[in-house]
Amino acid sequence: MTKEVAGEPSVRKVSIGIVTEDISSLPTEILEKYQIVIAKTKFDWPEMEKLPGDNLYQKIRNAEKFGVKTFPKTSQAMPKDYLDAYEKQLQIFDKVLCITVSSKLSGCYNSTIQAREMLKEKERIFILDSLNLPTLLILKAIELIQEQREVEEIITELKNLIPKIHTYLIFEDPKWIEALGRITKSQANWVRRMEKINLRPLMGMKDGLIAKDGVVFARDMAEALFKKILKESKKENKKLRVTINHADNLEQAEKLKKMLEEKLEVEIPFITLAPPIIAAGAGPGTLIVGWMPIK
Repeated sequence: MTKEVAGEPSVRKVSIGIVTEDISSLPTEILEKYQIVIAKTKFDWPEMEKLPGDNLYQKIRNAEKFGVKTFPKTSQAMPKDYLDAYEKQLQIFDKVLCITVSSKLSGCYNSTIQAREMLKEKERIFILDSLNLPTLLILKAIELIQEQREVEEIITELKNLIPKIHTYLIFEDPKWIEALGRITKSQANWVRRMEKINLRPLMGMKDGLIAKDGVVFARDMAEALFKKILKESKKENKKLRVTINHADNLEQAEKLKKMLEEKLEVEIPFITLAPPIIAAGAGPGTLIVGWMPIK
């Protein structure tokens, strides 16, 4: 990662600015240091203000205790959100690179295309569909921009990286995705039976979509993700860059980080709280890990 993430100032004057969505879950210090502008996804849950909790996921847990039956509703960032982001970045930079969440998961990519068409200087806007969560591509884009690369060269290199990026999800409790209508009651019960014998179902990103990604024998969520990464990364035999998101499950997130650092050559620049849109899709306790090989 850039020296900044390692705690060393390294920001240079550059000509390319970045736009992305809050789905990237980048820490505030990185957003500010590299002047990255966020187009926020939409979030609606009127009951949230009435519920106790330090974050959204704690409030969802408490909603069950207080008998609240509704769940948060989310939607993509709108073209106007990207238009505002573009106009802000074009005041500072010569060109803008927008890296979006997979177009197969969200309408964000379509929104950003529409926004570009509203601009007179649309030739200064470059858009890349990550076909995944955008976080790891953005971290790589930061490095390439700091190296003063041309935007076309950056996009080519990022496209080549897309097949090398892996993302896994594991749910704390199937009751949340059952309540949200993501799985049936019988499917949720199957997951519970598997977990009783320490078999942990995983989800993963495949061809831009979230799909089943096997079952791992493990005592807990962190161990399941660790074993999955350990198995898959052996094919690369390189140092890994890993990002970890959690939906109010810091204990398991930190345990995963420790396991990875003890057994593999890894760079884990941050652990962050998952964005609100995850609440509507996966529920509290979810862990999301992304990794890619680096030289």
